[in-house]
Amino acid sequence: MVGVSALASSLSDLAVPSAGAARARPEEECSLRTPFQRDRDRIVHSRAFRRLKGKTQVFVAPEGDHYRTRLTHTLETTQISRTVARALGLNEDLVEAIGLGHDLGHPPFGHIGEEVLDRRGRAVFGRAFRHNEHSLRVVDEIERLNLTDPVRDGILRHSSGIAPSASLEGRIVRLVDRIAYINHDIDDALRAGVITPADLPAEAIATLGSSGSKRIDTLVHDLVEHSGAAGDVVQGPEVGPAMLRLREFMFARVYLGAKAREEHERIERVLVTLFDWFCEHPEELPEEADGADEADRVMDYLAGMTDRFAIRAYSERAVPRGFAGA
Repeated sequence: MVGVSALASSLSDLAVPSAGAARARPEEECSLRTPFQRDRDRIVHSRAFRRLKGKTQVFVAPEGDHYRTRLTHTLETTQISRTVARALGLNEDLVEAIGLGHDLGHPPFGHIGEEVLDRRGRAVFGRAFRHNEHSLRVVDEIERLNLTDPVRDGILRHSSGIAPSASLEGRIVRLVDRIAYINHDIDDALRAGVITPADLPAEAIATLGSSGSKRIDTLVHDLVEHSGAAGDVVQGPEVGPAMLRLREFMFARVYLGAKAREEHERIERVLVTLFDWFCEHPEELPEEADGADEADRVMDYLAGMTDRFAIRAYSERAVPRGFAGA
């Protein structure tokens, strides 16, 4: 495997090597692609990856052509993560596979959809819903991609509330996920008129930059500089807090702001109605993986829906047909 050997010789001692990455079901190695490249390809060709284009990032079913979706967020996260990995001599193939797979389990309607599905799952089945855990379920049980352990670990541990990944590559995606969504969500919120440039926290903007591209450039250079010195994935003492301040602002003004609250009630009505409907009509659920119980079947189906599919499914079941076109 000349390609894999050449790659290994160019990596930092801190990088996860491509050769010999373990899978739950052992496979023969490929002479052209590293195990992580194969994982990347399986993710890109999965049904769950294709559905990301129809899932909300911040704005539900946006009418403008330039608003982000869960798919474009995934691509932006992966691109930035690869830049950081290359600069640090870490394994770009591993970072790419984790980045492309990290949000496969995200439900429709963004963070609001995740919150509603979690609350309803706890109430009905006593089972929580976390999109990072569901992303792992998607690749393991639903699509059965048989990914390598380092990719699975990075997918599971990309979210806060759980210990960071064992690999530096996974930790890059975990931090860059935030870098990407904070900055592109600011861009979308400005485009939608939800906020104005003057609303952004002045000190954070002074530290990071006045435009999305400048902020990302500042954040990436800071991350590479301090991570290279520390032998870990870390931010500097000025840039890290500035990014955190922007994140707090976005939660207060955009993610949980007035516009989001207006949509929250509608989204909750759609998802709760569908959740209860499929609990009462399990015969309408698709066939599931072996060993799936009722909770799995209901939550897997709802989490896999795109925004428009969920709205259509709700209309078919909750809107009187005589009024559907009104």
